[in-house]
Amino acid sequence: MGKERVDEMIVDRVNVPVADSPRLAGDLAVWLIIVAELLAFGILFLSYAFARTFDLALFNASQRTLDLNSGAINTALLITGSWCVVRAVQAVKQDASKAGARWLLAALVCGGGFVAIKLMEFSAKAQAGIDLSTNTFYMFYILLTGFHFFHVLAAMIFLTILLVKTRAGRYGSHDAHALETGAAFWHMVDLLWIVLFPLIYVMR
Repeated sequence: MGKERVDEMIVDRVNVPVADSPRLAGDLAVWLIIVAELLAFGILFLSYAFARTFDLALFNASQRTLDLNSGAINTALLITGSWCVVRAVQAVKQDASKAGARWLLAALVCGGGFVAIKLMEFSAKAQAGIDLSTNTFYMFYILLTGFHFFHVLAAMIFLTILLVKTRAGRYGSHDAHALETGAAFWHMVDLLWIVLFPLIYVMR
């Protein structure tokens, strides 16, 4: 192979468009946070499963006091919210900011529904005198669902900021990085609930 051919190959490699190179969808720092959060929840899930093996009767009896319908509705709300976020990112990347803003608003409505149902559930348990010291199951129930609840609130704050900026036309085909970051965080919250719901509410 001659020197001229080698030079041509080097030039071709240098001139490869950046858009064709693989990239991370979203901010690396947020992805590191997501990994850390997943690890933290993973430890809690394993701790719950381990503790459950020592007192199945107590865990099963306590689980029966939970409202499966509310848990199922919340599952549907978060999954629907994730779908709306995906549609929002797709719309903004096509320079349809108004449509993207509407999809983000729809995702926030789903998140708001989740929050409202969880608050009613927490209130009912508090009125029944249930707290962290009631028994081992309720300790894990409050810790896991409460920890997840605050993640939902954080995701909603994130989406609200993105909604305001999307309406202002800050994002588009030229830049949807922040939206991808927000979507990644929301999907993490959704994924955690998909594991948490059967583990806490359904498994017997």
